[in-house]
Amino acid sequence: MESLAGNLERPWALAVLPGDEGLLITERTGDLRHLRGGVLRGVPGIPEVAVVGQGGLLDIVLSPEFGSDRLIYLSFAEAGSGGYGTAVARGRLRSEASGALRLTDTEVIFRALPRSGGGRHFGSRLAFDDEGYLYVTLGDRGAMNRAQDPFDPYGGLLRLNPDGTVPRDNPFAPGGERPGEGAPELWSWGHRNAQGLMRHPITGDLWLHEHGPKGGDEVNIVEKGANYGWPRTSFGIDYDGSVITDDASLPGITDPVIHWTPSIAPSGMAYYDGAAFPNWRGDVFVGALAGRHLRRLELSGNTVVDQEVLLDGRLGRIRDVRVGDDGAIYLLTDADRGGLYRLSPAED
Repeated sequence: MESLAGNLERPWALAVLPGDEGLLITERTGDLRHLRGGVLRGVPGIPEVAVVGQGGLLDIVLSPEFGSDRLIYLSFAEAGSGGYGTAVARGRLRSEASGALRLTDTEVIFRALPRSGGGRHFGSRLAFDDEGYLYVTLGDRGAMNRAQDPFDPYGGLLRLNPDGTVPRDNPFAPGGERPGEGAPELWSWGHRNAQGLMRHPITGDLWLHEHGPKGGDEVNIVEKGANYGWPRTSFGIDYDGSVITDDASLPGITDPVIHWTPSIAPSGMAYYDGAAFPNWRGDVFVGALAGRHLRRLELSGNTVVDQEVLLDGRLGRIRDVRVGDDGAIYLLTDADRGGLYRLSPAED
């Protein structure tokens, strides 16, 4: 385990750039950073971010066509009429003569409405599928019943075109199976606060994990138009010990693949298909905030058949997990002075 950078302010997400271009790191406090060759620099050009509670600058992903279009996508908390909400922006990454990077042509491509007060449960992870559609997780903003309102995008997983418009074949869009019965951008709902999202490279399925209340963290395989239950179903209880629901499963609710009680507070998720750790190929890695470890999930098809706790208590709260082109596993720790680490095979 190698420390690559320290003194990061609440780092939230990272993206591995191709070749020797380095890495991009978001800090929830509102800055985008570029690490290359041991040098950490700021990247100007991001939109105005509202740093409030759990909100700030959140996830980052590269365009599927990054090699030609140089676009990156960011999710973040934004202030506006009604309070705060989650928004998505994209910009073009350009190199300056000094070797520094900046974002140009930055535009907000989507704003989730309605906004609300408070600083809880913004989500928000981003992922592209094989067809180039962009998926965005939204938390329930601390108002659990919003997750069961299909006309409210919060507590849902959204599916967008790369420019932020809504695909016509989304479940509630004009060309979908249930037009007009919900928010057109919604792909699935009933999620509490999803902070892990990945595309399975073999099956193409989207995997999502979400924070439960006190207990009941879930890993879900996302199905189009499915309801994942929160708060009608849950394996957890409220933080004061009161019962939220007596039901862990109900007709019409899609059950999780696994759940964790007590909570590990999962954040970040990556499928491992690198060459550096051949025995881990096909496994899924999840960061744990409350659990303060890296969790390895061994899969057989869509079933989790074993789990292993790695780095237990060694790094602190692990916020994000990514796999590099070199097969190494990159980790971000969530702290006022967080760090970036690389996990690679030990030399014989």
